[in-house]
Order: sequence, then structure tokens, then C-alpha cells
Amino acid sequence: MNPAEDYILAQDEPFKSILLHLQVVIEGLFPEIELKYKYRIPFYYFKKTPFCYLNVPKGKKYVDVGFWASAHLTKHVEHMVTEKRKVMRSLRYHSLEDIDGKVLTEILQDAYAAKEKGFWKN
Repeated sequence: MNPAEDYILAQDEPFKSILLHLQVVIEGLFPEIELKYKYRIPFYYFKKTPFCYLNVPKGKKYVDVGFWASAHLTKHVEHMVTEKRKVMRSLRYHSLEDIDGKVLTEILQDAYAAKEKGFWKN
């Protein structure tokens, strides 16, 4: 097992189930994506290009799905959180029931379309 998978499996419920569900959705949509362990959290990459990360912040009661190219995202931005961050946006889930599969899939596809645009919006 790699450290990213260890991170996911070491989480308490409901976070472990949320992370496993997100992993299945992301890897199902993009079979060529690679799960790495960067910045002490699971981080998905397309070759050398960062895509999104999964995080359970210490002391918080949610899972964060952060998007690297979030400055370029246009779909469902009203569902995304920027809280104290200038560029990065994320989806935040407190339970499995919080996950709207349609919204998640459409944001993932939007992020995929923007993956080559980089972190900053010029």
C-alpha cells in the first residue's frame, strides 16, 4: 500500500467512507490518474500535473476535495468553499449523504478540462 492509501484507511468514520467513495468516483472517471502522497495528504496527478487533493484537516469535521486549477473552474462554484484562501477552492463533505454525485462529477470534469491551465488565472 502507498502512503496516500494508508492516509485514507487510517481516518475515522465517516471520513474514511467519504474518502473511499471519492477515490472510487475520481479513479472511475479518470483511469489514467495517479494517486500520490504529497504535502502529507493524498493528491491526484495526471502525469506531472497536479489535479486535486483529499484532506481531513486536523481538528475539523469534514473532508476537503481541493482543486489545483480552481481559478479556472466555472461549474457549480456556488458549492465550493474558498475560506481564507486566495485561489484554492474545494468541496467540503461532512457525511456520505452530503455528496451530490452529479455536482461532484461535473466539477471533476470541469477541473479535468482546466488541468493544463495551471494554478493561477492570468
